[in-house]
Amino acid sequence: MERINKEIKKRVMDAVTKIDNPEYETSWNDRGAPVYKEKSKVKKGRKSRAAGVRFELKVRGNLEDQGWIVGKWTNNVDLEINKLIAVKRRFISRPLGPMHYMGVSSIGTGFPDFIAFKTSGSDYEVMGVEVKINGIISKEEKAKCRFLLNKRIFKNILIARKGKKRGEIEYVDFIEKYGLESNKA
Repeated sequence: MERINKEIKKRVMDAVTKIDNPEYETSWNDRGAPVYKEKSKVKKGRKSRAAGVRFELKVRGNLEDQGWIVGKWTNNVDLEINKLIAVKRRFISRPLGPMHYMGVSSIGTGFPDFIAFKTSGSDYEVMGVEVKINGIISKEEKAKCRFLLNKRIFKNILIARKGKKRGEIEYVDFIEKYGLESNKA
């Protein structure tokens, strides 16, 4: 009998203990390999996503109250080819006994989250709005914002975040905070 590599044995034993452990949830990735997640982290992630969706709706309502016409932005920036691309929809496939369910997982996952416009005289003002509860955007998101601004797709991009007071929404102008050059990160 061949000797089992210690690393492989350790991975197998970890997998076995996680399968039996009620604190872990097992799911399967695209390649059919098991993925183990702590149930507490799954629950925390679910709550965080729900809070983000609620805040997006609140921001949208706030902008509409200010006279903006707001819609979901369904495009994204591919930084590898420096091009604006349509967002791909993600689908979920779930076997349900003799029937098979195929549903949409996410639709509006573009960057930024919203496009907002309003008329000012005979012209239109158009801006992008990215919603972040804490107001922090990643390095990749900064690069995407700079691409959209430099290509003049948007005149400005606002980052919506929670304010200091309960229920308050603050809007931070991307250009004022980060600038258009990438060395200002």
